[in-house]
Amino acid sequence: MYRRIIPLFAIFFGLFLVFLHTQEHNPGFYPEVIRGEVWVELEPMYGSMVEEEYPLSIETAARRALQEAAYYFSGMIYGWYFRYDIGERARGIAEDFHTFEPMGEIRWGDPKLHVTEAENKDMHLRIWADYQMNEIQQKRLLLWHTGTVLNAQAMGYSPLVWPLSDSSWLDIRNAAVKDAARAAVRGMLRSSERNRPKEVTGYISLASFPRFFIRSGQCAGSVRFHVQINEIVPFAAH
Repeated sequence: MYRRIIPLFAIFFGLFLVFLHTQEHNPGFYPEVIRGEVWVELEPMYGSMVEEEYPLSIETAARRALQEAAYYFSGMIYGWYFRYDIGERARGIAEDFHTFEPMGEIRWGDPKLHVTEAENKDMHLRIWADYQMNEIQQKRLLLWHTGTVLNAQAMGYSPLVWPLSDSSWLDIRNAAVKDAARAAVRGMLRSSERNRPKEVTGYISLASFPRFFIRSGQCAGSVRFHVQINEIVPFAAH
């Protein structure tokens, strides 16, 4: 696997050098392709900590952008299984969104992931990426638009004080996406359930790439979801 990923990244990085000078993004719709935009800060700040590599090189930023795009494409096609204990303070039951399991993964070295536009401006690397789905993936994506699947949007937050490693920046954003998923499901239940349930399970996917920014010293993410509720367990059942 290590020998295979390195050449793929060399190809991707070469594409970045080309696309940094030729922005010709085609916004047209193709049923077999999904796309999204990623921003990577070249001077990232996490709380009071500065990364060891500062500012980030274009090579590091490009790798991060591809990793992030692969993560979001995974969330759009496969999504997550969740189990959510709603919690209730009066009964001494803590809120717990403890299960948030990915149903599939696209790795950043996947040859079906392509950079279609890149721009280095104001200490940010911005990319548009496309993912060419196979037939099975197209069917999975279609399931998120059928049946009893609902749309939801929410804000999620994650602290910025984690010890940094090469991948912790993505862990921070993943935590913000997970918190946004919790908030989205909770908001849906408030509008649909007369009585607060004890527990809910189901599946959730990204409707598009999230948008991130810093708010009150935290990583904040605005995220749109598709949500499939499988089971709602009332307190009366326990």
